[in-house]
Formats: sequence, C-alpha cells, structure tokens
Amino acid sequence: MRNRKQNGQVVRIGDRWFVRYWERRNVAGNMQRKRVSHVLGPVGTTGKRPPADVIAEADRYMATTVNRGAMVAERIVTIGDFVERVYLRWVEQYKRRSTLKGYRDVWEDHLNPLCGKMWLKDTRTYHVQGWLNEIGSGAKLSRNTLKHIKSVISGIFTLAKQQDYFQGENPARDTAISPTAPEPQETYAYTLEEVQTILSVLPEPAATAFAAAAFMGLRHGEIQGLLWENLRDGEMYISRSIWNGHVTAPKTRKGRAPVPVIRQLAERLEMHRLRCGNPQVGPIFANSLSKPLNMNNLLGRVILPNLDRCASCHQAKANHRDADHPFKRDGKIPEWHGWHAARRGLGSNLYRLGVPDMVIQRILRHANVSTTATYYIKTAAGDVRSAMAKLEQNVSLTTLQDTLGTLSHDSRAVPASVN
Repeated sequence: MRNRKQNGQVVRIGDRWFVRYWERRNVAGNMQRKRVSHVLGPVGTTGKRPPADVIAEADRYMATTVNRGAMVAERIVTIGDFVERVYLRWVEQYKRRSTLKGYRDVWEDHLNPLCGKMWLKDTRTYHVQGWLNEIGSGAKLSRNTLKHIKSVISGIFTLAKQQDYFQGENPARDTAISPTAPEPQETYAYTLEEVQTILSVLPEPAATAFAAAAFMGLRHGEIQGLLWENLRDGEMYISRSIWNGHVTAPKTRKGRAPVPVIRQLAERLEMHRLRCGNPQVGPIFANSLSKPLNMNNLLGRVILPNLDRCASCHQAKANHRDADHPFKRDGKIPEWHGWHAARRGLGSNLYRLGVPDMVIQRILRHANVSTTATYYIKTAAGDVRSAMAKLEQNVSLTTLQDTLGTLSHDSRAVPASVN
C-alpha cells in the first residue's frame, strides 16, 4: 500500500521551519501511521507566518520527495529492520558463510549502534560520513578495515535500491575514509628457508598439511576439503572448501583450476596415504571418524606447540614444566603467521625465482593478476639491493654526460659549484 499524496503543514519549531506530514511505516513488521517532520531551514524573520521561500521549499519537497513515486508503506523501514530481515538473509543465500560472518560482525560491532534505528529512506551522504568518522575516531582501525566497513554500507544501500526500499543515489558513494587512519600492517610471507625449517619440526600429518599450503598455495579451507580422488596425473583438482563445518565451492571460478604437485609434495602425500592405509577416495586429511580433519584444531593441538620450543632442550613449552632451566623460545624456528602466510610465501618465492606474475596468478588461482602482485608478492630488502646492484652493473658511465657534454665518460671531475 502506497502513502496518499499530501500538501504538508509548515510549522515553526524553535528557530527552524519544518514541513510535517503523515506516513505509513513498517515498524518491525507492523504497519504504523507516523507523523514525520522535515527541516526546511532557519527562521529568518520575526513574523509568525512562514515566508514565501520557505513555503516554496515545502511545496518542492512534498512534490519531489513525498508524493512523487511515493514508496510502498511496507518498504519504509529502519536500517536495522532492513539489514536483519532482508540484507543478511540475502547474503546468506548468495555469499559464502565466511562472508556472511564478516558482514554480520561489521553490522553488529560497528554499524547497528550508530544507525540501526534510523529510517532507511531518509539516509543521506552526510549521515554515512558521520558514521565513518565516528567509527574511525572511536577505535584505531586500519584504513583497509574502514574501507571494508564503507563497502558493507554501500552494499546495504545497493540492495535497498534494487528492492525499492531506498530511492536516490547510494549515500555511501561520495564518502571518504579519514586520511589519518592508520595504514594496514604489512602481511607476512614465509621464505623458502622458513618453510623448510617448519617442515623439519612438525610431525605428521601436520607437516604434509603445511606443505600443501606452502607448495600448492591452498587456503586452509581448501586443504581441509581435499579428497584423494582429486589427486591425479600429477595435479590436485580443487573441488571444494570447508569453513566451520560448511562445505562450499572454491572461492572463485578460477579457484577450481588444478594445481601442479611438485615431486617433494607428491612424495609426502604418497607417504601420508600409506600411513592412512592406502585409501583411494575420501578426505586426504581425516580424523578418527574418517571425517575431514579441522585445520584450526590441528593448528592448536599440534602446529603451535611444536613451533614453540625451548632453545636449550628443544622441548615444547607445554612439556617444559619439569625442566631444570627457564624456557627460552628457540629463535631459529619461525613464528606462526597463519596459513595464508604460506600461500603468500609461495607467490613471493616463485617471483624470487623469476616466475612471471601471470603464471603466479594461475598457480594461486586469483581472479586477476593485480591481486597477485599487490598482496601475494613480497619483495625482501635483499631483493631490492640485488636489483639495484644489477642496475649499477648495467649503467654505462657515458649516460652520466649532461646535455652540454661537461662530463666525459672517463672523467672523474665534479663541478666546483652547482647553481
């Protein structure tokens, strides 16, 4: 049911003029008739009657905003109602479970306290900018986190426009992130030497699982979802991913592409298969119930304790209580930086070996090469120095001549002064 056309009533409240009108709105699923006030401007005269320009603005607002294409009353809702009843349900239906969790966390932790009770159709750009400013000032969030929050807001209003809950330009479009927001912390990528050290201290099957991350660049959900039937002809076909017990397809269409298995990893996988009784189908990494082994559980129970070892006796910290010396972590063993550090490490290590960006993109199965170059290729200080040394060796001294030929190719002289 659409709201009826109205003329509106211009009233003075304090030092401002308002136009007031009635509107049916959806309040938590119940239709209610609400009295709505819209500010027209400040009071600039001493008279009790509104001036002509205020009346004209009221007529314009009623004609262009309230009466023209008046919204269906059922779609006049608060932002909170829309997000909970429409947006998050849409995300649950069409996006990955991990995406739903991320969006819900942004809504509950940052947005709901600021805008949950605000009417969706009345939201403007300055409102969204105010939310971003308040979120940015109240917590030391990185610039990338604030951009993610802005992206969620934009997604909310995009869906609202598509389903006629909002009319007009997306109010997140022209907002900006504070330039003073902290830069995001640099992500970590394991070097080939660090990978080999970690593999040397991990027991099975943790070592083989980590090798799959380091030598195939798999995400930890993809490792958990690996099947023996996916391994054939020297390649691993990625058919699924498991996140918090939910089985989904790989992240992107290109994520389904096969990944070559290098000889060292193939040998590890074959030894792992023999230890498991030589299965031909089913999960590659399985628990005692033959279900997929949870990689986060493996991390907490096996990987972290084995990386946290004493430099003196090489005992894990958890088993060091009865030792006759204080625990001091072995600095030769790399610290844990997450499963994704192994994936980034593969990209960086391949690049260091001279593999082109486009080929690395194919191996990591990214949708575009810019993601590979920006986030998955880490250049170490040694690489930078080596590159500049190559430049130094290939720069001819003849290039040091100026346009007037002041310096010859074999001259060591320098100008007495420079203006």
